[in-house]
Amino acid sequence: MAQAAPSRFDQEALVHLDVLYGAAMRYTRDPRDAEDLVQDTMVSAYRFFGSFEAGSNCKAWLFKILTNTFINKYRRRVREREVQTQLVEEEAPSLISDEAREASRNPERFLPSANLLSEDVKRALDAVPTDYRMAVVLCDLEEFSYKEIADIMDCPVGTVMSRLHRGRRLLQRSLRDYAVEQGIGLSSVPTAAVHDNVVPFAKKSGS
Repeated sequence: MAQAAPSRFDQEALVHLDVLYGAAMRYTRDPRDAEDLVQDTMVSAYRFFGSFEAGSNCKAWLFKILTNTFINKYRRRVREREVQTQLVEEEAPSLISDEAREASRNPERFLPSANLLSEDVKRALDAVPTDYRMAVVLCDLEEFSYKEIADIMDCPVGTVMSRLHRGRRLLQRSLRDYAVEQGIGLSSVPTAAVHDNVVPFAKKSGS
């Protein structure tokens, strides 16, 4: 029996599943939440696919659904988890040093390295506040234009540029901290150089 031809939804939407999951991981920083977010996104996309204009950017359309779903359903959960994590860290027994506690969470950070690892970039990006992190993800990892990001995030282009600038500066600061701790000596690295490291990380890690 001949197989049925792929539907338009399969051809235009389902092909973006992996990249949507990668962005969802950067948004939520939790594998289960990321899977749920992508599933909710695809259910909504399938439901409203009739309103998608053929020939337009399906990836941008899907990211708008993903971002709106995250903001409306998952951002509060992420913030609550951040608060809980902070409380646990503040209440941790004083007999355990901060260095030992950090090493147990991120052992790669304490390995000698001649260059910043992709994991360093990932952790630095995860530390950026949500709104700024979303702007960095959409621009530097997914390579959307400012106009597309403004539509995805439902805000003016000026707000996108402001969030992106702030997010990159915070990312740069975090990467400098990692570099200093590892003795790499990047204290004078300009913002542009840090920005250039983000896209290769995204393509290499696939998330």
